[in-house]
Order: sequence, then structure tokens, then C-alpha cells
Amino acid sequence: MIEIAETLPIIDISLMKDDSQRDKIADEIEKACREFGFFYISGHGISQDLIQRLEDLSKKFFALKEEIKMKWRMELAEKAWRGYFIVGGEYTSDLPDAKQGLYLGSELDDDHEMVKNNTPIHGKNLLPSDQEEKEYDIEGFRKTIFEYMDQVTLLGHSVMELIALSLKLPRNYFNEKYTKDPLILFRIFNYPSFKGEETNNYKWGVGEHSDYGLLTLLYQDKVGGLQVRAKNGWIEAPPIPGTFVCNIGDMLERLTRGNYRSTPHRVRLNTSGETRISFPLFFDPHFNSLPTAIEGLQDVENQDDSATRWDHVNLHNNTTYTYGEYLLGKIGKVFPDLKKKVL
Repeated sequence: MIEIAETLPIIDISLMKDDSQRDKIADEIEKACREFGFFYISGHGISQDLIQRLEDLSKKFFALKEEIKMKWRMELAEKAWRGYFIVGGEYTSDLPDAKQGLYLGSELDDDHEMVKNNTPIHGKNLLPSDQEEKEYDIEGFRKTIFEYMDQVTLLGHSVMELIALSLKLPRNYFNEKYTKDPLILFRIFNYPSFKGEETNNYKWGVGEHSDYGLLTLLYQDKVGGLQVRAKNGWIEAPPIPGTFVCNIGDMLERLTRGNYRSTPHRVRLNTSGETRISFPLFFDPHFNSLPTAIEGLQDVENQDDSATRWDHVNLHNNTTYTYGEYLLGKIGKVFPDLKKKVL
């Protein structure tokens, strides 16, 4: 059942540097995180020109012949876990997703400590070279990707400051403990439009899931399809011009003792007749950090919801683990065949 009367809040963060407005914005975020675990942000300062350039170049990339895109397939990046995957190559809740995409992250040279230690999900991105960009008419693709990632990462730091204030914590709380050097994972997803018998092969664009880390910042194009599981059923989260969708991840729910919700969500199978593009950036704790519940926060009653969670995981047990350990346990199920080869 899809409920359309209930809608996610839109929070304008343009005045967050104004002392007289910052607490008001933080209060709005607190309410949204407790009620939905999802909210839109406006006034974020990311230029629409940059977003449009990345959208246009991404569409050109995905329009390339399959054998060309396979030059940058994820298997070639090995433990860095970067590159292209085909439609149906990624799984959610044990079902193939009706999308293709590019896995990306912070660009790390071979002499970076995490790369030297052979840490999974760290390394260089697998992208077309300058010469290949020119050959395939996608000049500026790499540069635009990194510019977008840099700007949205800065936005992530700002939103996490507001989330800290919403919890009555020092604004740099998360930065000092988890995100001074955050794990940044970025995806460019392309959802082809399906029709007729083609729809028999897939049930969802992306099946029901929650995100793993602290915060997700999502740009979605005009096609839409995102749905969020609210208290009274599933609701639409349609594209709203000039906004990003933000949602809380599993680790923030764990840190806040269940006060802030890592809410399940999904994407409808695209039958619109148009390709859908989305850009989720995952702003996550450092790979080696130990996510521990924040002292002084009261536990939410019945916080163990593993029986009804999509993955049956109890985020609030007393087990100690690094974020990297949690993340690797999750992504291995997303690309089961790739896991056998590279992790």
C-alpha cells in the first residue's frame, strides 16, 4: 500500500551559519530523524549547473555499447570495489536490481596508508582516461564526478554538524569521533525503462533495504521512483527541484540508540518510458572506527527490531565491531559472485 497523504519534510539549511537560525534548523532535523529517518534539504549551495553536467555526462556514459562499458567493470578494480556493473548485476534482498551503475569513492593513490594495507573498498576509481573520454564523447566525466563528490562531501560534513546539534552534542562530535576522514562511497545509477514482457525479469528497481553508514545524500532526476517505509505504510519521495534527499543509515541508528531511524526504502521498477538517473553519496564513518552508542541518550523501547527488519540484523546488540567489518558483511550479499573473486 502506498500512502500519498504523508510527505517527508523539506528543511532549508541555507541559514545554518546564522547563530539565530541554526538551532531552529537542528530542531527540524531532530523531528525528521525521529519520525521518518528521511528528509529533503534545500538551500544546500550545490550548483544546478554541476548537477546537470554530471547528469548529462552520465546518460552519455550509460548509452555506450555494453562491450565498451565493460572496459571499466568492477572485477578489474579488485578490492577497491570500483567500476561498472550491468543491469541485474547488483542484488538487494536476494533479488537482482533493475539498474546498472558505477561504483566510486574517494580517489586514493597507491601510497595511501589504507591502500598499502590492502584495505577493501579503498583505492583508485576505475574510469575512462582523458583519451577515452574524448573518444567516446564524454569529455570532463572524471573531473565532473570528482567535483560533485567534493562538494557533496562538504555538504555531508555540514549536515552531520546539524545532526550533532539536534542531539544536543557539540557540533564537531561526529567529526572528532568518526568523520574527520570519512569513508565516502558514491554511486551513479541508471534505471532503464522496462515494458511488456521485460518487466517479468525484475520486481524492483532496488528492493527494500536500509543504508549502512551514517548519512546518505541523494540527487534524483525528474523521473522519480523512491519509496520510504513510514509508520503507516509506504510513501512516495518524489523529486523536488533544488533539493537533496537525506536519510539516516544503520550506524547512526546504532549510535543514537534507536532514537534516529535507519528507515527501509526501495525504488519502483521504472516503466516511465524514460531512463532514471540517481546519485547517492554515502557519508560513512572511517573504515576502522568502532561505532558505539552515544552516552547520555536514552534507549528507545523495543529497539531490537531484527524480527521485522529486511535483513534481520539487530543494530543495538553489545557486539563490538568496526564499521568496515559491518560494511563488508553487507556488500558481500550485494555482489555475491564478485565477493568470491576479490574479497
